[in-house]
Amino acid sequence: MPGSLESVHLCVLHFTLKIEKECAEMRRETVYGKTPHARQVEIMGYISDQGEMLARASTSGLHLADEMKARILNTFLTLMNLRENLDRAALRQPIGRTGS
Repeated sequence: MPGSLESVHLCVLHFTLKIEKECAEMRRETVYGKTPHARQVEIMGYISDQGEMLARASTSGLHLADEMKARILNTFLTLMNLRENLDRAALRQPIGRTGS
């Protein structure tokens, strides 16, 4: 377990699986563009925090199998897609709408 993941008590594999699951839930939550602004900010923070932890874990010098490297890259893509989904949903909101 890389030191950067000690706070979440997960190995790299289980950390990526957790991110994938949580991103799927958040994508479903944001798909209609009715997510309140405060929640959108919370999700953006989540994306940033998890991406940083994943970057630190994947560049910690730990030897990773090619399959794990592919999983990590896929997880980064999942985080990026969630951010893009959040941006698209925000664009669908009429001007002046707060999403509450």
